[in-house]
Amino acid sequence: MRTPLFLLTVLLFLVTGVSSAQQKQWLFTLEQTEGLAKRRPDSAYVLLKELLVTAKEKNNLLVEAICLQQIGHIFYNYSNFTQSIDHLLQAEKIFRSLNESDRLAATLNYLGTVYYSNKQLELAGHQFAEALRINIARNDKKGQALSYGNMGHWYEKKLMYDTAYQYQQMALALYHELNDSTGIAKIFENMGSILEDYARFDSARLCFEKALAINRYYNDAIAQIEILNNLGDVYRKTGHYQQGLVYTRQALQLALQTQSQDELASAYRDMARGFELLGQFDSAYYYNEHSRSLVAEIYASTNNQQIAFLETVYEVEKKNNELVRLTSQRRINIIISVAIALVVLLLIVLGIVIISRQRLRIRNEKALNEQNKDIYEKGRDLMQAEIRNKQLEEEKLKTELEVRSKGLSAHTLHLIQKNQLLEELRSKLHEIAEDDKRDQKKQLRQLVQKISLSFNQDNYWDDFRAIFDQVHQTFFTNLKQHADNLTPAELRLVALLRMNLSSADMATLLGISQDSLRVARYRLRKKLNLAEGESLTAFIQGL
Repeated sequence: MRTPLFLLTVLLFLVTGVSSAQQKQWLFTLEQTEGLAKRRPDSAYVLLKELLVTAKEKNNLLVEAICLQQIGHIFYNYSNFTQSIDHLLQAEKIFRSLNESDRLAATLNYLGTVYYSNKQLELAGHQFAEALRINIARNDKKGQALSYGNMGHWYEKKLMYDTAYQYQQMALALYHELNDSTGIAKIFENMGSILEDYARFDSARLCFEKALAINRYYNDAIAQIEILNNLGDVYRKTGHYQQGLVYTRQALQLALQTQSQDELASAYRDMARGFELLGQFDSAYYYNEHSRSLVAEIYASTNNQQIAFLETVYEVEKKNNELVRLTSQRRINIIISVAIALVVLLLIVLGIVIISRQRLRIRNEKALNEQNKDIYEKGRDLMQAEIRNKQLEEEKLKTELEVRSKGLSAHTLHLIQKNQLLEELRSKLHEIAEDDKRDQKKQLRQLVQKISLSFNQDNYWDDFRAIFDQVHQTFFTNLKQHADNLTPAELRLVALLRMNLSSADMATLLGISQDSLRVARYRLRKKLNLAEGESLTAFIQGL
């Protein structure tokens, strides 16, 4: 046993070191471990765990899933159903993600078998049904035949013998199509078991005999032992005890030749049952004691194997945990070292960057200060020039305003003097008109009318308005916000009020009496919506 184990170990190390043909070497190693698991499951388990760790490190999901699947098989063989189901479920998840439908179907079939053995029939049925659907979709006839056989077992366990038999017939048809003798023999055995449970002993015997003939042809001793025991059961159930003992003896001889302990114990038990039915109780006791003793040995051997396997599992897990711990510690140390190096490097780079930025900032600030100084000096010169320009412009405007104000005042004074002169002339002409000289009256009245007409002419007022607008540019705009329906005469009155003239001067300029001026002022107050007691002159000056 050491030579295959040594070769597999060498292969495992080659796999971890070679990358070109890595996948093929991995799969070849897994094929070897699958065969080794039947002879040395503990050694196979150790290799599979090492290969599983390597596959995880190299992120090879396919190999990881196959390792999990085979480990699940090993746990199942030791009746550790919980661990078996856990590993098989992990393998199923990976196969499903990789879309490995053939391996997924095989895993589901095996998972269903584990559930079946653990008496979780509903879960087993789900796994068998999904595996069957996948195999049908892939048109995998061998996989379909295996799934049909499993479904037949499941329905047989559910006591639905007709459905179970139909599934076995479908499996048999596919195995015939594939010319798979081993599969045909197994299905005949399954059908015989169903017919035996259904109390159709002749048909069951016929199926068992067909299966026995095939296994004898291929010299499969283990399969022959089980079928011979089944034939012995059929003959005993039909009352043919001597014939039943014949088949049981054949099974016993094959079991002794193959040293198959389980089959030998079963043969001893069936021999004891046959002699008991024949009333030969000494022989029945003899074989029953052999069976009991052998069962005890098998139980002790199985316990020792399970204990040895559990010790192997414990040692492997302990080794893996220690390896994980050391790997984690090494990774932590590497990470810490890399982190320290990175921090130091970052500090150096940061220092260089800070110094460089500081120098750059100083150069930039120096350049910026010089630039700001130039800008400030230019701005100051421009500001001083602008201030001088504004001063000159203000002086010019003040000069123009003074000239215009003087012109407005002179113009106003001229109007006043002219109107006063006209008023005097009009008064004198009224006096002349009151005389009795009839010849002069008509001419004088015409002269008076012409003078009165000159009071209402706007030529002077147009010149006055133009000069007033130049002196008081926004006055009439502000006035319109309070009243935009003023007449030209009212606008003239407002302009005279803004110039703060006396009532007599305003009456003279407007060519009206003092009473008419008071009426005009009153109407203007109404249009401006001034409150009672509010000064009209103050309001106009405020505009």
